[in-house]
Amino acid sequence: MSFVKGETVDGIRVLRLDHGKPNAISTDVARTLIAELAQAEKDAKAIALFGRPGMFSGGFDLGVMKQGAGPAREMVKTGGQLIAAILDHPRPVVVGCTGHAIAMGVFLVMAADYRIGARGAFKLGLNETAIGMTLPAFAIETTRLRLSKRHFARAVVQSEIYDPETAVDAGFLDRLAEPEALEGEVLAVARRLGELEPRAFRNNKRLAHGEVAERIRATLDANLDGLMKG
Repeated sequence: MSFVKGETVDGIRVLRLDHGKPNAISTDVARTLIAELAQAEKDAKAIALFGRPGMFSGGFDLGVMKQGAGPAREMVKTGGQLIAAILDHPRPVVVGCTGHAIAMGVFLVMAADYRIGARGAFKLGLNETAIGMTLPAFAIETTRLRLSKRHFARAVVQSEIYDPETAVDAGFLDRLAEPEALEGEVLAVARRLGELEPRAFRNNKRLAHGEVAERIRATLDANLDGLMKG
């Protein structure tokens, strides 16, 4: 069973996460998204990524975490590879943050080129400090790239959780939309960005933050080895 539903709409590859109540990012979900991104590079103008109504993603799959260090490491590694794949993807990636986005869920949001969030009583943020976990380096890299300096330490070190309005000010999101209008607005942005000159978009995106993607890939194994040890 696939937990990522895909369809192509007017040249836009539309991907929808649908993996249980927390809409968790498992190893298989991350691998499916990486494969979809690779295919979209060949046959789509842009990518639009959505979660379920009310829940974009609550983070990594806790069921996999409970299977032991090996499966947990592989899942987190694949998550880091997914973030890097979005950060330097040659096509525009637009996220519709349909609700709550926590931990890996919010890293996925931040990796995108443009991020529109649904208005509502939703929570966005990094809860790792609050639950006694050390963040992987790719999470720090992505957060540093996107968040305002005023909010970086509050989000990363202090586990401050944001509502959609304050998430825009912090940098998690670019803007908000009413839930019923979210999909239309995301697709409109994806169409607009998809009409930009593709080589220039690719080149300038990689100049802007390709180094972050490269650094994530280069340090991923060593960083995870360190996390597993301590």
